[in-house]
Amino acid sequence: LMVWLRRTTHYLFIVVVAVNSTLLTINAGDYIFYTDWMWTSFVVFSVSQSTMLAVGAIYYMLFTGVPGTATYYATIMTIYTWVAKGAWFALGYPYDFIVVPVWIPSAMLLDLTYWATRRNKHAAIIIGGTLVGLSFPLFNMVNLLLVRDPLEVAFKYPRPTLPAYMTPIEPQVGKFYNSPVALGSGAGAVLTVPIAALGAKLNTWTYGWMAA
Repeated sequence: LMVWLRRTTHYLFIVVVAVNSTLLTINAGDYIFYTDWMWTSFVVFSVSQSTMLAVGAIYYMLFTGVPGTATYYATIMTIYTWVAKGAWFALGYPYDFIVVPVWIPSAMLLDLTYWATRRNKHAAIIIGGTLVGLSFPLFNMVNLLLVRDPLEVAFKYPRPTLPAYMTPIEPQVGKFYNSPVALGSGAGAVLTVPIAALGAKLNTWTYGWMAA
């Protein structure tokens, strides 16, 4: 019974943190989710989302020691964000008004790395973290190509939550960089590894706190 309770508590803990990390993602800036701002902030979006995914996913994957926990974590984030998307849709906004980040495939790569290296923590941090940072912008750019024209959404449905000075005039595609996917993947691959290491280190702090 105690083992069952402990496992149940662990997975409920994952649900709570995944939901909260999704809320932090949304509150980090509305522009991240809106199609009209997505193209101009794609690199920032890629780095922030891949690092947030890595720190939480690797923390709970190492906490449980079970390959697949990272995908479970990303699935909860995805479901919760789809609920938010549905709420906006119910208010009368178009289906493509909010773009849900594609976390699951990158989390699956992290799980695969952990499983293939026989639960090697350092391989999960270095290889898994790199794969998350590299793959996340690729999956999300494919996702963006499937939504409606960002310019149309920008002018037809202005943001009620954004102040007037942040109302988009025109998406500046390619103004600061020629390839947002390449830059996002490069920056993500570099930055996600130390953030993944931080997620792994959180286990040490957690165990110390639990033992105290």
